[in-house]
Amino acid sequence: MTDANSRSVDLPLIDHHSHGVVETELSDDEFRSLATESDWPGPAGTDSLDSPFGLAVRRFCAPILGLEPLAPLDEYLARRRSIGAAEANRLLLRSTGTSDYLLDTGIPDTRLLGPAAMAARAEAHTREIVRIERVAEDLASESTAAGFVAKLPATLAARSREAVGLKSIIAYRHGFDIPAERPSGREVLKAADEWFRTAERTGIFRVSDPVLLRFGLWSGIDAGLPIQLHTGYGDGDIELFRADPSRLNPLFHATRSRGVDFMLLHCYPFIREAGILAQVFPHVYLDVGLVSHYLGPSAGTAIRQAVEIAPFSKVLYSSDAYGLGEHYAVSAAIWRTAFAAVMDDWVASGWATPNDAERIAAMVASKNARRVYNLNNT
Repeated sequence: MTDANSRSVDLPLIDHHSHGVVETELSDDEFRSLATESDWPGPAGTDSLDSPFGLAVRRFCAPILGLEPLAPLDEYLARRRSIGAAEANRLLLRSTGTSDYLLDTGIPDTRLLGPAAMAARAEAHTREIVRIERVAEDLASESTAAGFVAKLPATLAARSREAVGLKSIIAYRHGFDIPAERPSGREVLKAADEWFRTAERTGIFRVSDPVLLRFGLWSGIDAGLPIQLHTGYGDGDIELFRADPSRLNPLFHATRSRGVDFMLLHCYPFIREAGILAQVFPHVYLDVGLVSHYLGPSAGTAIRQAVEIAPFSKVLYSSDAYGLGEHYAVSAAIWRTAFAAVMDDWVASGWATPNDAERIAAMVASKNARRVYNLNNT
């Protein structure tokens, strides 16, 4: 590795899309449950840690907790239990070299550390990303249908006043095959009436109507903050073909002059599609979070694809870590190793100078996020 590229391995990271860690003590089964995107336990004879992520935990996390690299999983889990979840998280988070975490606080899991507790545990700055659908559901639970329609834009603006961005999970709740334009007031009120009638029967406000999801998204656009959009691989309730970001082409045309940036999250397996969108549209960016830990030895392929066609100023680092400090540690270690390898390749083959490589790595590691989220002024 060249001297310039070896320095890129030590660059501070801004993790622009992540969640809190769980600090309750976990059984081995609970740890395994958090080590997969599946909502269901595997059948007999399978193990979520007998996977690329499990290999990565053994390779990168075992030494952080004082074990040999590739120590057996049962030894690793025993070591984690012996030092406790809080200490394991402290060691794992601080191993990442992350200066700032942008935390999506919209997951209703009381076990997760919030921004202040995450900042203390990681010794890093934390800032909040507000989830649009969570704000909508909270408002609906204490409102009427007409009141919800009237209040959501102002409520979302107020709720995100101290945040640096918003997030929508429209890909989970419906998919991207929606009209690009803002829904009319009549459409929204009709959909809200039906939603409230359904909630009266079920006792649950879960927004999945495409009109209401568009209403929330356009309320977010009006708020003026960067909007994160989950795309591609994720939880078990997603229909993958509906989460292809190329389906957002009409929306990006409709919002090009609105002054709002869209951050495409995860993107796998649609990384190349996301890269094309980021090249074509001035307000579109991408990352390859989540798979930066789940792909293990193959994560370098995703990282290479992220910089195939997208401008380097449009690619950001993220982990999309959730629950386990191991997610954070593995994502950071793999990104540093794989991105440095890409830059080494480019320098060795004459495509870039060492200075180019160092500059590009710094942009993706933190500078792009600092600029897009306006972090110097928050």
